[in-house]
Amino acid sequence: MLVQCLILLAGLALVVFGADYLVDGASSIARRLGLSEFVIGLTIVGMGTSAPEMVVSFIGAIQGNSDISIGNVVGSNIFNTLLILGITAMILPVSITESNRKKDIPMNIVITVLLILLGLEATIFGFGTDGLSRLDGAILIALFIGYMIHSFTQKDDVQADENGKSINPWLAVLMILGGLAALVFGGRMFVNSATAIAKDLGVSDKFIAITILAGGTSMPELATCVAAAVKKKGQLALGNIIGSNVFNILLILGGSALIHPLSFSDITYVDLGALLLSAVALLTSCYVGKKNMLDRLDGSMFLVIWAAYMAWLIIKL
Repeated sequence: MLVQCLILLAGLALVVFGADYLVDGASSIARRLGLSEFVIGLTIVGMGTSAPEMVVSFIGAIQGNSDISIGNVVGSNIFNTLLILGITAMILPVSITESNRKKDIPMNIVITVLLILLGLEATIFGFGTDGLSRLDGAILIALFIGYMIHSFTQKDDVQADENGKSINPWLAVLMILGGLAALVFGGRMFVNSATAIAKDLGVSDKFIAITILAGGTSMPELATCVAAAVKKKGQLALGNIIGSNVFNILLILGGSALIHPLSFSDITYVDLGALLLSAVALLTSCYVGKKNMLDRLDGSMFLVIWAAYMAWLIIKL
């Protein structure tokens, strides 16, 4: 138990330091490229922090275990928006730009709805099966490629921060790569040790799965968003979450479906409802409380919804 506690602390330290270096490196690259921190968060940081979900889902698909691939992404996206953005907003209210409100957040909703429509073809349209076929996977991958091209070429209404500290570009790249590596490996150390400790304490496997493991793959996003909030870089945090959610659906589920068709048989309507609600709640935050601001009221609302969903999962164990 003592050894596992030490490993847990070491993993947590790696995550914290990795997030710090990632945020500084990404912000520096954004300034040098003349891109907004939101776009960097949406693309480089968002895809990087989704690495744990990608590994877990691809391995699940290779092994023919669609429950892992689908459940991991659905749970992660709910966790990302409701818990992580909720905590971020409680630390530092995040401004929402006109581009966020009109394009980025609605795109997140559209992609979420597309996943539900493709995944419930038989239930909604009366043909095919409830799941993602290889054709569905190819469609999602094609959309991912288009989304990446659009993200790097779009003109955002918030320019890069010119007042941040200047970092040598090669050092900034190393900080991003090193930060991502620390996040992934530190998160894995944390999850493995936390799971071992929970088992020693007699906690059930199902409870471990919906808490430690589900949250563990989103730990890079959590650490990055908290670090960004502390450094008053709310747009990077928002971009990280939207980018991660989009990548989870388009790239990770698209790639997993190409490897092996995925079934939605074990995904409940409550799970999909919570997923859609989390995406819509982000849009309503533009109008509830302070307009065009993800404020502490919105953050507290997100956390209440997340707690209600977790309570439902625990009751259904």
